[in-house]
Amino acid sequence: MPYRSPWMTEELDAFRDQFRKFLAKDLAPHADKWRAQKMVDRDAWLKLGAMGALLPSVPEAYGGLGASFAYDAAIYEDMEALAPDALSGVTVSSGIVAHYILNYGSEEQKQRWLPGMARGELIGAIAMTEPGTGSDLQSVRTTAKLEGNQYVINGQKTFITNGQNADLIIVVARTGGAGAKGLSLIVLETKDNPGFKRGRNLDKIGLHASDTSELFFDNAVAPPSNLLGSEEGQGFKQLMQQLPQERLIIAIGAVAAMERAIRVTTDYTKERKAFGQPIIEFQNTAFTLAERKTEAFVARVFVDYCLERLIAGDLDAVTASMAKWWTTQKQVETVDECLQLHGGYGYMNEYPIGKMFVDARIQKIYGGTNEVMKLLIARSL
Repeated sequence: MPYRSPWMTEELDAFRDQFRKFLAKDLAPHADKWRAQKMVDRDAWLKLGAMGALLPSVPEAYGGLGASFAYDAAIYEDMEALAPDALSGVTVSSGIVAHYILNYGSEEQKQRWLPGMARGELIGAIAMTEPGTGSDLQSVRTTAKLEGNQYVINGQKTFITNGQNADLIIVVARTGGAGAKGLSLIVLETKDNPGFKRGRNLDKIGLHASDTSELFFDNAVAPPSNLLGSEEGQGFKQLMQQLPQERLIIAIGAVAAMERAIRVTTDYTKERKAFGQPIIEFQNTAFTLAERKTEAFVARVFVDYCLERLIAGDLDAVTASMAKWWTTQKQVETVDECLQLHGGYGYMNEYPIGKMFVDARIQKIYGGTNEVMKLLIARSL
């Protein structure tokens, strides 16, 4: 029998059926335009919000569906399959930023921001990385000093997904001394904030529809009520608590991408002929796809296990790190070999496998590099 993820339900089946039709009809046709302009139209966010696809696991009281994170996973899988160009922005705003607000925000903050995010009216970003600080978050230099009735924020961030579109930016800033205990998370509202400036929409080798920016804070301001948490200095702990979910989201996308690469390549090799026969009938082609299908299935079962743990509230950082590094490594390997099976056509932009190839490479870097994932795992030995 075909494998069915244990977190799937009949109710989720019905949701996915309608969602897939929506993606194919309303989002997928705009992919070329989004890649050309290096940004997804805000109208797409509003349509996703109307479908209930942005904050499904957020309680209804805050505009969500009140469902489990299984709905988020299903949405990310289907977007990877049918509208991948919009995926990275949605996972950051809905899968990461909204959950920081949900888990650490005050009741007033949740009521103020989450319903707008659920409707697609507010887009979120999280500003961790700085020009000289990537995975080493304890070395963040951006500062937020409380002066009178406001935080004054100074510093620079880079590689920020949704940077051009963001209405809300969770800024990782230093409110105290050196090290982890001096960090806090402050939500900066970009509208009418003259000290905040968006830099370039960065020119990446892949993920061309995802706006990724430099951000500048030159006496940008946020009220004290925009601090996430009951007091300053909780930022690093909050980041560590949420990173397993972020890394699992990356793994969910990696598995869906592997499965899509195998699917489109299988179809291609059945149609493409060489020496008088479909190239899938050559042993090298068949064995390559057999190996990759096996690895994709192993990845699927492991990620399903991790998702069940996340829903139960006990996904640990080590297991999430395993999922993130292994699935993204296999994603890169899979799309590379699938591109090879396309021959010269795989190098042409008109075939999806080429786009999947350049999009996959960042997966081993963001959310914590795979080398950092292995360090975290090694510490548990």
